[in-house]
Amino acid sequence: MSIFTKIIAGEIPSFKIAEDNDFYAFLDIFPLKEGHVLVVPKKETDKIWDVDADILSKWLNFAKPIALAIEKAFPCNRCGMSVIGIEVPHAHMHLLPINNADDINFTNEKLKLSNEELKMVQEKILAHL
Repeated sequence: MSIFTKIIAGEIPSFKIAEDNDFYAFLDIFPLKEGHVLVVPKKETDKIWDVDADILSKWLNFAKPIALAIEKAFPCNRCGMSVIGIEVPHAHMHLLPINNADDINFTNEKLKLSNEELKMVQEKILAHL
């Protein structure tokens, strides 16, 4: 069971952004930028290209309103998207506000936000969903 499966099951707390029958979106607690959200299929699959075709096709439609809310909640040129899939063996998408390509460089230092700061980020995004 991956850490994301435990988060989806409620065994590990998260700052939830959205959820439906197939997906769960929540704040990255070690974000590159404020507004960094993870979008995860509920069915645990290691690699994105092994995700069932019907889920894969729904993934962007689930993520789209979240990305638009991120763009409204944080000053940025756009909401960037990345799928790397190395850190956790559970396919996931990163959404975050960016101004240039370097903002989505995962070798950059991660932010250390308090629970209160994460709650404020969550509320900013939810206000635009």
